Amino acid sequence: MPLALLALTISAFAIGTTEFVIVGLVPTIAEQMGISLPSAGLLVSIYALGVAIGAPVLTALTAKLPRKQLLILLMALFTAGNLLAWLAPGYNTLVAARLLTGLAHGVFFSIGSTIATGLVAREKAASAIAIMFGGLTVALVTGVPLGTFIGQHFGWRETFLAVAGLGVIALIASMLLIPKAIPMQPVAGLKAQLSVLTHPRLLMIYAITALGYGGVFTAFTFLAPMMQSLAGFSPSAVSFILLGYGVAVAIGNIWGGKLADKQGAIPALTLIFAALAVMLVIFQFTVSIHYAALVTVLVMGIFAFGNVPGLQVYVVQKAGEYTPGAVDVASGLNIAAFNVGIALGSIVGGQTVEHYGLASTPWIGAVIVAVALILTIISGRLDNKNASAAQWKQA
Repeated sequence: MPLALLALTISAFAIGTTEFVIVGLVPTIAEQMGISLPSAGLLVSIYALGVAIGAPVLTALTAKLPRKQLLILLMALFTAGNLLAWLAPGYNTLVAARLLTGLAHGVFFSIGSTIATGLVAREKAASAIAIMFGGLTVALVTGVPLGTFIGQHFGWRETFLAVAGLGVIALIASMLLIPKAIPMQPVAGLKAQLSVLTHPRLLMIYAITALGYGGVFTAFTFLAPMMQSLAGFSPSAVSFILLGYGVAVAIGNIWGGKLADKQGAIPALTLIFAALAVMLVIFQFTVSIHYAALVTVLVMGIFAFGNVPGLQVYVVQKAGEYTPGAVDVASGLNIAAFNVGIALGSIVGGQTVEHYGLASTPWIGAVIVAVALILTIISGRLDNKNASAAQWKQA
């Protein structure tokens, strides 16, 4: 694998830490700022909204910028956003900082996916994306538990200061390791770029992505308070639980990439979504049972992010087939879809907590993931139908 993938992975690690560390800090921020749990959970949604805006819109606007220059600018924006969060005098400024950081996230993963797939042979595309997104999983293994520990013992502001330091490291890595001559996709006209918003097959993939992630984050957003209030773990123990969850996610991410390379995106996604829905249902019954809840969370982690490589390589493949001049934008929209799912999932989770209690979030998440599974099966059948029609025409 090319060395440039290492720089992408380091940047993904920094970005993943700031995206997911908020999950471990929800109870701490709620307590220290004197706000409700749903209000603290809204910081997850606001970040995801920034990604959803940044991914398609800013990716299109920066399509002609050299890739290395753009990556450096994005990591500078990311670092500035986290410094603003560190200095935030109140809740509204913290919301603005999360939105700003999310903008950088969206563009980074939009162009990162197409850069990663362009650096390797076609048959290794999912594995290349898995390596880049492996930065996210390593963030879950180390960055999120460490950030949660810092927030619990020194304050949530210090967590964002530490993440800003990661941003500086990622900025330096991009300057040193990313080559100047990075292959760029041909830039399509505005009409061609807008076509990715209206093509029904791509819209279906975006829906699968949003629902698959939305179901996970309906429960995951409130994992820390659930493990404390319902499963009976101490706040310090939650940091170690998040560490274990991150290890499981790292395993699942690499496994999911290899599975998608070997069997294809649709078979891999079908298996992962089915398993994830089942694990969320099981979590519904084990969430209040001390060690059973822990085991369920760890197993669930294997499937929770294992769908990322398959989903991203699937949209890149289909965009190349249906909208070849707007692959970057299509990739960006899928990143937006991930984060629309995160935003909606955290909002649905917040409303569930407010009206039905923490214990109801897993089964709501399971229902949402089940819808993603159904759409995945339908999409696979449409692919087979189109392939059969193409073979018939050739014959």
